[in-house]
Amino acid sequence: MRRLLKRIGLFLLLFALIRYAVTTPGLLHLLGRGAYLLAQKAEGSAPPAVQRASMNDDHSSISGTPTISAQQITIILAAYHSPAAGLGQDVYDLGVQYGIDPVHVLAIFLHESRMGTTGEATKTMSPGNERCIKDRPCVDGGYAQMYSWQDGFAHLFSLLYDGYIKGHVSSKCPCVTITQIVPVFAPSSDGNNEQAYIQDWEDAVHAWHAGRIQV
Repeated sequence: MRRLLKRIGLFLLLFALIRYAVTTPGLLHLLGRGAYLLAQKAEGSAPPAVQRASMNDDHSSISGTPTISAQQITIILAAYHSPAAGLGQDVYDLGVQYGIDPVHVLAIFLHESRMGTTGEATKTMSPGNERCIKDRPCVDGGYAQMYSWQDGFAHLFSLLYDGYIKGHVSSKCPCVTITQIVPVFAPSSDGNNEQAYIQDWEDAVHAWHAGRIQV
């Protein structure tokens, strides 16, 4: 009985408070404003829930073990309807062989030709759109013609390893990070937007590390 009376008393008190708030001019507005200010303060003191992290040194260097699986590579290539679809394991194995994270080679492939679906690469089978080199035919006024997509990927990994990491391609190298590689690999003197290339490369790596398929 006492519990029932206590509950009734609490209910009546709550009802009286609500009635007072409703019938008192400006009180609801004041309470709402206070709640809003508290929320704003809390939001300002807390870190943003979603914020694009800058590329750290570990991920900006192309050297290292694969950070995506062979299956992920296969899925990504297929999602873009790439003519190189089905070569996920090959690309992964080349990354292991050369000590280069294949996620970066995919980022180059995406920027250069939308995974082999646009531009010169649709003919040359060159993921990096390489210019003429001694050991491959030169076609279309200055592009290296690869023998297959497997051959094209092998050449790109070799170029990145010997030319950039080892420093044989330019006096500006050794180059191991994205920001070091792009000005040599795709310089503005060739009509490239270096900053856009760097941004596209980083965005692709971020997206695939986050589990997304298409960028």
